[in-house]
Amino acid sequence: MPLPPAPTKRAALLNTESLETSAKSRPARQTAERQAQTERQPVAIQVETLDRNKSRVSEKERTSEVAPTTSNARSSSGSARKSSPTRSAAPKKAKHTGPAKLFVLDTNVLMHDPMCLFRFEEHDVFLPMIVLEELDGHKKGMTEVARNARQTSRSLDALVASHNADIITGIKLDGTGHKEVGGRLFFQTEPLDFTLPASLPQGKADNQILGVVEALRVKHAPREVVLVSKDINMRVKARALGLAAEDYQNDKTLEDGDLLYSGALALPEDFWLKHAKSVESWQSGSQTFYRLTGPLVPELHINQFVYFEAPGEPSLYARVTEIRGKTVVLKTLKDFNHLKNAVWGVTTRNREQNFAMNLLTDPEIDFVTLTGTAGTGKTLMALAAGLTQVLDDRRYTEIIMTRATVSVGEDIGFLPGTEEEKMGPWMGALDDNLEVLAKTETSAGEWGRAATNELIRSRIKIKSLNFMRGRTFLNKYLIIDEAQNLTPKQMKTLITRAGPGTKIVCMGNLAQIDTPYLTEGSSGLTYAVDRFKGWPHGGHITLARGERSRLADFASDVL
Repeated sequence: MPLPPAPTKRAALLNTESLETSAKSRPARQTAERQAQTERQPVAIQVETLDRNKSRVSEKERTSEVAPTTSNARSSSGSARKSSPTRSAAPKKAKHTGPAKLFVLDTNVLMHDPMCLFRFEEHDVFLPMIVLEELDGHKKGMTEVARNARQTSRSLDALVASHNADIITGIKLDGTGHKEVGGRLFFQTEPLDFTLPASLPQGKADNQILGVVEALRVKHAPREVVLVSKDINMRVKARALGLAAEDYQNDKTLEDGDLLYSGALALPEDFWLKHAKSVESWQSGSQTFYRLTGPLVPELHINQFVYFEAPGEPSLYARVTEIRGKTVVLKTLKDFNHLKNAVWGVTTRNREQNFAMNLLTDPEIDFVTLTGTAGTGKTLMALAAGLTQVLDDRRYTEIIMTRATVSVGEDIGFLPGTEEEKMGPWMGALDDNLEVLAKTETSAGEWGRAATNELIRSRIKIKSLNFMRGRTFLNKYLIIDEAQNLTPKQMKTLITRAGPGTKIVCMGNLAQIDTPYLTEGSSGLTYAVDRFKGWPHGGHITLARGERSRLADFASDVL
């Protein structure tokens, strides 16, 4: 297309005649195609400039804003959905392809997770009237259950008061801002006819909910009606009556505890054959770095440990420090197995302990999680690393130790004394490990050891979980023992207490959960390990081998 004549002076306007002549001089073919395209499309975008680049942009906008025809509407909407940045950022689950289900919620599900109404994606939710009655009866008090009941009531009130809410036809669950939910919420607005076996008392709330499920199954056949309950006996009774029943699984981080991130990966035997061509190595201080590219890189995470052990070949123990695309940087570890690198007189005895000690002594790591069976040295290593960094390196001001006060057997009653004195019986592990650490100072004599013990005791504070809300720890070394008994909410409360310069160490054995309503999949320790996986300032390691005694090691395996 020929351009209009250039202006003779600055800020001069172009003549309309020159614009018309330049526009007329365009090829007739382009004009005809443009006219045919505008007639075919219901939305047209007016071209305001003759710049070639701007005209291209306007054509792209026109094609994106035009409504699709009926023949390709589904494909166009699907492609637009895929191109959305918010949807592509999160991993997509496999959507249910059949008709939407109708889930009938038990009261315990609402009191377990106040946001459970928005966890059923495109399916519908039904609340029997007896559930609302039970919810109203549990909303008083300061317990966790009462708080959840009140929050659920607020969510229901917001949904009912939302725009265009109709209880008869169902309330859209996305009315309060949860756009990812596509189902509706139904309340029981009329009495339902059902018949249950005579052995089930009609006045009990659980049996009334079962009757509602039976009536809905007959009324909405062949649509699938499913009862969702956290009560095992409730689900057993439902299945005995031929009703579909499921557990509420959204609170579980993992389906199986064996799928938990271990923090270490054994390199295959052909690792150097596949990655030797692209290896770059350099040395910084006492550490050696390796930069390599290969098929193993997508499986790695930041701060994950890798090791290579093969007979007749040099071993490699390293930690992933950087991942960029298909390239990974490995950093060799400090060997704490050697006596010269002992931490407060403690040397590591196996590979996993060496990995853990590298995490505990690294100032760039702010959050460490340690899992393993009894006797693997979790508390001993955490205390030794904490004492070294508090007393020798002066990196932290003091050690704060806390744990969940869940008893193994029956409760022995209230404990006298101050907060620290009440926590004393729960801190037997601290006393045992401090006794081991005190024995490492053999050259100081009896008086020297007594003075060291007094100094150590002055730098270790024992705190209760009940009074952690609202606190902020500055330059502290926080140890959370028996973390497997914490709920995800309690774990979040503790981790968010960390201020500048604070390091948190969480330890626990997922095989020894004493809290009645927690499992390996729903424990707060599992939740923290899974959420912090791959964070540059967090690390995790699963300790595999017990070092307490041969008796304890054998008992952990066979009992």
